[in-house]
Amino acid sequence: MRLSRAAVLAQAKAAALDGVRRLNCWGSHLTDISICRDLPNIEVITFSVNGISDLEPLHRCQNLSELYLRRNNIRSLDELFYLKTLPRLRVLWLAENPCCGPDPHRYRMTVLRNLPSLQKLDNQAVTEEELSQALVDGVEITAPPARSGVENGWSESTASSAAGSTTEPDSELLSCSLEETNKTQEEIDMKPVPRDKYSFSPQETDCSCKRNNVLNAILLLMKELDAEGLEIIQQTVARRLQAFQKKELQEE
Repeated sequence: MRLSRAAVLAQAKAAALDGVRRLNCWGSHLTDISICRDLPNIEVITFSVNGISDLEPLHRCQNLSELYLRRNNIRSLDELFYLKTLPRLRVLWLAENPCCGPDPHRYRMTVLRNLPSLQKLDNQAVTEEELSQALVDGVEITAPPARSGVENGWSESTASSAAGSTTEPDSELLSCSLEETNKTQEEIDMKPVPRDKYSFSPQETDCSCKRNNVLNAILLLMKELDAEGLEIIQQTVARRLQAFQKKELQEE
């Protein structure tokens, strides 16, 4: 039996007050899940068969381990941006949403690249081989959805990331100072980068600035992680290195 929207909200509020670990709102005509911002301790959420399109409120559910979103109105895989901050998420069911797009392989690889801690996606177990392949075939999502320009489940930002952007970088937004990079690395007890590693030709300058900017951001964010978060980073880096090594061997 489907619950009315008022009943769903009452159930969610009760969960927030009583510390309930599970919330089941299957087929309840939901479009707004802002109540999730008040459920930091929730562990299992069932939102399948609704009209949900915005996953932003879920980033507050830091204890969430299982999330069921089958058959909703999630139009862009950029919505995964809000799930990347959930350290305990292990089960996700996202099938039958517009964001799945026309290419099942690309969809699965993109989800696993951005959520490498998943153990099950769409009721199918995740393998180590898939996680390694996702680093090659998946699209990295680094920004929240723009809420526009979505076609066939793939937003313009996701599509441009997959194809490779040709836009010239804004020099004011890119800080590629070697001293700044070394300062950041010293703060987290890493060895400074030798100056000869940053000797680039003019054609390589834009690429090196982008890489340095990303490196600075990663190093700074690592200081905010606990042991569990650092372990996830370590596993992800190991898989990415394996994927690159495998790709190099195939090219040879």
